[in-house]
Amino acid sequence: MALTFDPFREMDRMAARLLTGGGGASASSWMPMDLYRAGDHYVVHVDLPGIDPGSIDLGVDAGTLTIQAERTIGGGDQRQWLAQERPAGRYMRQLSLGNDVDLDAIEASYEHGVLTLTIPVAERAKPRKIQVQQGGGRTEISSGHGQGQGSSSSESEAASAQAGSTS
Repeated sequence: MALTFDPFREMDRMAARLLTGGGGASASSWMPMDLYRAGDHYVVHVDLPGIDPGSIDLGVDAGTLTIQAERTIGGGDQRQWLAQERPAGRYMRQLSLGNDVDLDAIEASYEHGVLTLTIPVAERAKPRKIQVQQGGGRTEISSGHGQGQGSSSSESEAASAQAGSTS
């Protein structure tokens, strides 16, 4: 197999080594991710191709989610490398989660080289509807995600007073 020399590719490799500290790909560039909110939870997809699922380590400490993974290239010393561009080693990525997520209910799965994390939004951070009463009534806060639930005590009192006066 003949390999051709491409000076531009070699310049790209040298620039990448200088920018990442000389050891190949940096952890964050090697662990590309997508993050989005879907309803009442956040979803994180992290690309980890070629990773043994047993080497993935997830932890939460003081609102920081840490993702660690290790990629090894087996084969020992019997190989004579002609090209080796796939990064190997231990990689880490950290995400600051904030206070509005339920840290105890985080779920993780790994399928087809993609680590998927589902991070639920905490109840206290979910949207809620605040009902305003007229005539000095109480204000009620309902956690029905934008839908009012039940009636306030002043509405019940007004209804029973009205029913009592019509008898």
